[in-house]
Amino acid sequence: MSSSSSMSTFAPLKNDTFLRALLRQPTDYTPLWLMRQAGRYLPEYRATRARAGSFMGLATNPDYATEVTLQPLERYPLDAAILFSDILTVPDAMGLGLYFAEGEGPKFERPLRDEAAIQALRAPDLDKLDYVFKAVTQIRRELDGRVPLIGFSGSPWTLACYMVEGGGSDDFRLVKSLLYRRPDLMHHILKTNADAVAAYLNAQIAAGAQAVMIFDTWGGALADGIYQQFSLAYMEQVVSQLQRLQDGQQIPVIVFTKGGGLWLEQIAAIGADAVGLDWTVNLGEARRRVGDKVALQGNLDPNVLFAGDDAIQAEVRKLLESFGRPGAGSGHVFNLGHGISQHTPPQAVATLAQAVHEISRALRG
Repeated sequence: MSSSSSMSTFAPLKNDTFLRALLRQPTDYTPLWLMRQAGRYLPEYRATRARAGSFMGLATNPDYATEVTLQPLERYPLDAAILFSDILTVPDAMGLGLYFAEGEGPKFERPLRDEAAIQALRAPDLDKLDYVFKAVTQIRRELDGRVPLIGFSGSPWTLACYMVEGGGSDDFRLVKSLLYRRPDLMHHILKTNADAVAAYLNAQIAAGAQAVMIFDTWGGALADGIYQQFSLAYMEQVVSQLQRLQDGQQIPVIVFTKGGGLWLEQIAAIGADAVGLDWTVNLGEARRRVGDKVALQGNLDPNVLFAGDDAIQAEVRKLLESFGRPGAGSGHVFNLGHGISQHTPPQAVATLAQAVHEISRALRG
């Protein structure tokens, strides 16, 4: 992990619009980045992925991870870079044996299926994740102050879904039946995950991440009341442990529960600087609901990017007008409501970036 002495070698930030929006400070335009912006929709990503030989070959090699993190910034005027990695690096380092089955996505060789395995679960030795922190420092250096770098992790609940199911799931039958049958064991997993995620994000911050995001991809699969107890409470534990100041700079924290629109006020109260929204939420209404407690990030339906330039521009305008003019104490970061589809035409992202920047400038007028 980098000491603060190596931090001081990072170039000063030239474009801090993204960080200012997260901290609800005035900006000249609405900043933009995209979830999965370094990904399969880019031919150059596919070329690097082929050279790396496998997804994990890409994610665990700091040179490759740096290369793909920077690729979208070479093409588009995005306002932030996000570390190229995978949320499942943490459970992998806990000894669950991550592998990728062709066409099936991520799997674990040793999922948490019995009480003994769950009781034996411990937060990982962060040295096993050194490749992530090396990548963070390398990306930050290569960015040379162009835009800020976002670090990230899965949420305790979302990681637990994969750890118990042993991979992705349509119905979360195994993890939810454990939750209802043995809440004590579920809480043990989640507490372990919360400590692991906090330590992991703090190590990314120490290595050079300038903002961090917690992805709660599967929080929206939970019943009301259960969500608060088994997902939100543990994200709050993570947020409370984060290092929010590094080298005199504030490190903003974003939390995102996909499908969490009903719980917006509660999510806004856990101490994060910004809340991510999926496309089912009305952005203007969300702003009214949270007042000036947090900045908002989102929330264009990724499928708009298949509809052509006119539709992209119209939907961007609609979203920006719905949020309204950022006033004192409000902030908006433009993003999609979920990750960008691998089938997206690269030109659509150029149209999107231009529309967000131009229309948001004009609306500030």
